[in-house]
Amino acid sequence: MKQFTFTDLFAGIGGFHLAMEAIGGECVFASEIDEYARKTYECNFKSKNPELFANGLFNDDIRKISPLDLPDFDVLCAGFPCQPFSQAGYKRGFNDTHKSERGNLFFNIVDILKYKKPKAFFLENVRGIVHHDNGKTFQIIREIIENELEYSFYYKIVKASDYGLPQLRPRTFMIGFRNDDELFRNFQFPNPIPLKFNMSDVWGGVCDREIGYTLRVGGRGSKIGDRRNWDHYLVDGEVRQIMPEQAKKMQGFPEDFEFPVPKSQAMKQLGNSVAVDAVRMCATSLINYMFSLQKNSKDNAMKDTKNKGEWTELYVFLKLLNDKQLCLANASLEANNKLFQVDKVTTLNIQQDCYLAEQDKVCVKDKETGTERIIKISDVLNANTLKQLAEKIKNQQGSSFALDEFKIISDHLGITLIKGGNANQKSDVVLDIRDNQIRYKNQGFSIKSYLGNKPTLLNASGNTNFVYKVDNLPATLLDEINAIDTRAKLKDRISAIYENGGCLIFDRVEQTTMAYNLDLVDTCMPRLISLMLLEFHYHRLAKVDENLSAVFAKHSDLFSTDLIGLQIKIRKLLVSVLLGFFAGSKWDGKYLAQGTIVVKQDGEQVAYHITDLESLENYLYQNIRFDTPSTTRHRYGSLFMENNQLYFKLNLQLRF
Repeated sequence: MKQFTFTDLFAGIGGFHLAMEAIGGECVFASEIDEYARKTYECNFKSKNPELFANGLFNDDIRKISPLDLPDFDVLCAGFPCQPFSQAGYKRGFNDTHKSERGNLFFNIVDILKYKKPKAFFLENVRGIVHHDNGKTFQIIREIIENELEYSFYYKIVKASDYGLPQLRPRTFMIGFRNDDELFRNFQFPNPIPLKFNMSDVWGGVCDREIGYTLRVGGRGSKIGDRRNWDHYLVDGEVRQIMPEQAKKMQGFPEDFEFPVPKSQAMKQLGNSVAVDAVRMCATSLINYMFSLQKNSKDNAMKDTKNKGEWTELYVFLKLLNDKQLCLANASLEANNKLFQVDKVTTLNIQQDCYLAEQDKVCVKDKETGTERIIKISDVLNANTLKQLAEKIKNQQGSSFALDEFKIISDHLGITLIKGGNANQKSDVVLDIRDNQIRYKNQGFSIKSYLGNKPTLLNASGNTNFVYKVDNLPATLLDEINAIDTRAKLKDRISAIYENGGCLIFDRVEQTTMAYNLDLVDTCMPRLISLMLLEFHYHRLAKVDENLSAVFAKHSDLFSTDLIGLQIKIRKLLVSVLLGFFAGSKWDGKYLAQGTIVVKQDGEQVAYHITDLESLENYLYQNIRFDTPSTTRHRYGSLFMENNQLYFKLNLQLRF
């Protein structure tokens, strides 16, 4: 019986797979780019897990993955590329782009954790990652996992010999859990155990070392007396060189594990792999702790801390109950003469439906049990109370916080907010509404709030990267241009490319799902957005309308329509992003919501609805700007080399 599911990212030949499978795990997705490692992985796991290979779930390039397309899973496992942080390499860290983008692939893991929200993760890398760049790299990793993703974070530098295998192999193990309460965090790595066997057992003869050197990639063949030697041993008085048969034992692979590749590749694969026994023992502790968290999930669910978005969602819910109406707005966020009466309020993240009765009463009905209770709204809610709640949300600092005032109200109403909800939804609140003539049932509205930072229309991610070929630029300038670190580094790096004779030619949208969605809006959209991104980063034209006019003035020959035609297309795109598609999943062309509610800085709210599509389009077109998210976090803004071709990426983020 499988007890949990896991993904195997940067899978290599499957060391994580072996370890997790041995303790009751089922691999539901794997990714490995090296063609020889893929052969070894498939040779050893296809017969045991045919679904993984039959259903296209053994991926090659992690950059091609849209996190939303992955199956659900419990534990994310990843031994992400270590060369950028290794003592044996150049230690370029996140900036290692000489061999594709191996330095920043950690952020692909971040995106998967963000959107799939597994119960736990297990990451592995070289011990040097802890102190790389004076500890700054590790600090970034930890802060993102703890603060942005809201997972706990435990780490330890372990040796393979700590867990029974006769090899040094110090590695940094990083483990963390979702819903791991800060007050009770007590995960412990397992205690070391004695060696199960030594190097004499590995060789089948008397060896001069009890614990072997760390298996490596490269440097093979140094003489036994060389300080760089790692693969020669004195066995029964003779110098012998490590071969796959011995390396396999040192790494904890079973005897029947096969290598359908040349010996040189087998040694490379084993040198890159994890020590199976060390992973298995630490993973056992991980799974036990994860299950103990699940037993306490009811307590965790009762925590009263939420982020600003979750509190704002509850605020909108309460304000709709109090106001019983929703005013539509013009392009300037000013209420016009159109309004809807609200008959029912619910959200996908709340367990109750609220039916607005006559006067100030509301019928609260539980979706699961069907039980009902009648509440008098004025007993707990009024305009002044709501204004105070809005101020509380606006003035709070930090990613998550408690607001006791909300708890009193929600407890009185019997409303339970389901923490987290579903990230793959456009509707934050669902209403039954009516005007003088028509009733509209189950109308989904997104929520855009100015109570915190200005809201985003399209969040940055790996899905929103645009890739440009860089021609006529010497590859020797890669490090020099990437080292530009001014306040306007993107503009200055692009300038440096142009000044050195290079040119940027749009190649593709990095994710095929995003490219498909843009094409569905209009086939000219990928190229048009790529030009607008260049205009934004090079000439700093952030407002969509001004940017589009500048692009058309320079590139009108590329399009089969005039400026007004392009404006219509961009308006359609903005509405499609707001109500229709997610960058990371294939769109069917239908709107997933029918409007948006905007919470203004004073807590008042207005709305846009598809019955007045012109006002919605005007609001978006006049108020959306291009934005610059973190270049490191979203893997763009640096030259990188792939198959002897230079590339450069820009990222699309749209903010109100």
